[in-house]
Amino acid sequence: MSAAPLSITLACGNYDRTRAILDGRVRIEGCETRYIPLEPEEVFFRAARYQEFDVSELSLSSYLLQMSRGESAYVGIPAFVSRCFRHSALYVRTDRGIRTPEDLKGKLVGLPEYQMTAMVWLRGILEEDYGVRPSDIHWRSGGQEQPGREERARLDLPAGIDLQRIPPGETLSAMLRDGRLDAVMTARAPSCFLDSAPNIDRLFPNHREVEKEYYRRTGLFPIMHLIGVRRALVEQYPWLPASVYKAFVQAKALAMADLRALAAPILILPWTEAETLDTMALMGRDFWRYGVAENVREIETLARYSHAQGIAGRIVPVSELFAPSTVQTSRI
Repeated sequence: MSAAPLSITLACGNYDRTRAILDGRVRIEGCETRYIPLEPEEVFFRAARYQEFDVSELSLSSYLLQMSRGESAYVGIPAFVSRCFRHSALYVRTDRGIRTPEDLKGKLVGLPEYQMTAMVWLRGILEEDYGVRPSDIHWRSGGQEQPGREERARLDLPAGIDLQRIPPGETLSAMLRDGRLDAVMTARAPSCFLDSAPNIDRLFPNHREVEKEYYRRTGLFPIMHLIGVRRALVEQYPWLPASVYKAFVQAKALAMADLRALAAPILILPWTEAETLDTMALMGRDFWRYGVAENVREIETLARYSHAQGIAGRIVPVSELFAPSTVQTSRI
């Protein structure tokens, strides 16, 4: 008699690269999976504070911080379900003389959370490519569209970093719109920008060209999120990480195939194949890579940024971050 499948919960965004798990086309071997589609901010908060989910999308920055302290309740799986170039994430007041990244020195810059992955990447890029150090900017944190957002983890930042909470009841978007902030760094476009408020624009309006040049020069496609499996479950079911990883790899392969479906395009964009081919010409056929060896430079770069910015207490080596069974997989 076969054993009953393991019942697990999976919390993750509703992405094209994970949808085959959500709709049942791909199953996690040995498991009966309940997929709970949630926005990343909610997943991260609930996973970090309460460890509610057996398998969870995780912020890579938060995971590095927790691993550096030996506090992570999850074991990493190298399925990087969110990646994004972040030059587009800088929104500025155009009436403050901010024309280049160097002009951010001495300015008041808002962000939702200092430790969030997008901000760690962007601060690293500002320092390495433009000579703007974190200590050159006055940071203000809080909710972008809703008041009251707080850091998910305790921070012990270096001396010289000016990070303060915005006043209760305020939001970053409103403060940028009203001119009480000079700029905002955020993964989500603020409503004041989307509403075409006066004197609000991206620092890099041509961010696509800037980001392509960044990739040509560095070869880095920044990783934002990974998948984690609850550590207690991994100890009880050692086979689980490999099964989870295999399912995410299969689901991503189906999403990649959909990009080339011409007879009946699955996406609403009219030139999906042209965009796909343009991306492949720059970044290769497997431009959204999973795996540790395939992404070691991105992982090591973020680990270095996190430690240099005073977030992770040490540079966490790649060898500590992922379940061994997902690093060395079987070949046929």
